[in-house]
Amino acid sequence: MSRLASEGHDVHILVLGEGATSRGANAKIAANDVEDLRGQAQKAGEEVGASTIVVKSLPDNRFDDVSLLDIVRIVEERVDELQPDAIFTHHGADLNIDHRLTAQAVVTATRTIAGTSVKEVLAFHIPSSTEWSFGVTGDTFQPNVFVDVNGHLKNKIAAMDHYEKEIREFPHPRSSEALDAIAKTWGSVAGYSSAEAFQLIRSLR
Repeated sequence: MSRLASEGHDVHILVLGEGATSRGANAKIAANDVEDLRGQAQKAGEEVGASTIVVKSLPDNRFDDVSLLDIVRIVEERVDELQPDAIFTHHGADLNIDHRLTAQAVVTATRTIAGTSVKEVLAFHIPSSTEWSFGVTGDTFQPNVFVDVNGHLKNKIAAMDHYEKEIREFPHPRSSEALDAIAKTWGSVAGYSSAEAFQLIRSLR
């Protein structure tokens, strides 16, 4: 996102879930956490140069309690509004059920009908969700698109640092050290110092 924004692209972030209520010890704490996460999402988005950051309120870790059609409609509305040419979404076999349903909703909302603006859909890797599925939930992440982010990795890590309750101590995959190591590992695959890795879902040329 940081690289795309620096190159003059409009970057828009859509967060479907409120992200906290499955973790709170009680309703009051959970409500406070939801508000905190909204603020942190805004700061993280600004860190990487996003033009807009929209946060919805689907129930955390309970997207499977929501009609898939309702999730698809949220994505469709944003696609209709923005007319993006590329969408980056979660991997369809992530450990997190919300990620899996988001990926399904994105693919459904971006069906290849005539005149679609969306030319590419790519899946990204979420540390501690993508690799921790161990193939149990479906095909494992097989990246085949690599983007040089050597000049932007610091922005990614700074953005993650805003998520005070999401960042962890090393060796957790969501630690700053692990994020740096992951980027360098993907970079070594592609001949870069550091890279973001994606799995192409589809491309229209």
